[in-house]
Amino acid sequence: MSADPPRTVLPAFDFSRLARRQLHIFLMLDTSGSMQGNRIASLNYSIRAALPELRKVSAENPEIDVRLRALSFSTGVQWTIEAPTPVDQIEWRDVEAQGETALGLALQTVAGQLTEAGLPGRQLPPLLVLVSDGYPSDDFEGGMAALQASRYGAAAVRIGIAIGARADEEILEKFIQNPALKPLHANNADQLARQIKWATTAPVKAVSSPKAAPDQVALLARDPLYQPAPVSDVIW
Repeated sequence: MSADPPRTVLPAFDFSRLARRQLHIFLMLDTSGSMQGNRIASLNYSIRAALPELRKVSAENPEIDVRLRALSFSTGVQWTIEAPTPVDQIEWRDVEAQGETALGLALQTVAGQLTEAGLPGRQLPPLLVLVSDGYPSDDFEGGMAALQASRYGAAAVRIGIAIGARADEEILEKFIQNPALKPLHANNADQLARQIKWATTAPVKAVSSPKAAPDQVALLARDPLYQPAPVSDVIW
């Protein structure tokens, strides 16, 4: 009886050395004077509440390297998280509200990062989440032009969250530039927490889905948790 042929033993493969695709999330937060009081407190709470879910979704999709940055805009622009930071390393520092609404400058600042130097390596379309209740006090159109002209700006997935019933929805629609994805609305703290959690986690799930290949935005718009205008009697 012949002996079994020797089996070839393959060396162990270190999957951690594979170059993962990066998904950069930019939070663009309106911290103008009209956000003072309950609104800014709710914004800080909502981001803190969303981070554990974002970490969980990121861990469930290890093939994607999720990085987060955040900037606030009022009279000027200030980075809250300037370096592209892995979500499991984020420690949120509360932002405060005062001043005007330099949304145009915020768009230009983000556009400056949407370059090959700012986003090196294998990239998924970046995610821009704009949270605002107000009307730009500077050159919004110039900011949008800079965003569109940047290397990754035109391809970015953009989600807008309108704070309060009187928010400038037209500005948010111009920012999103996709009729399939209407601005989200938040009229109270619970709604804002829900919208920020969805805006930061649903795109991570979408890019991991095999159905996302043709149109990630269309997939987001079909998400049963996508609620552009939730109804509530509790308002700020």
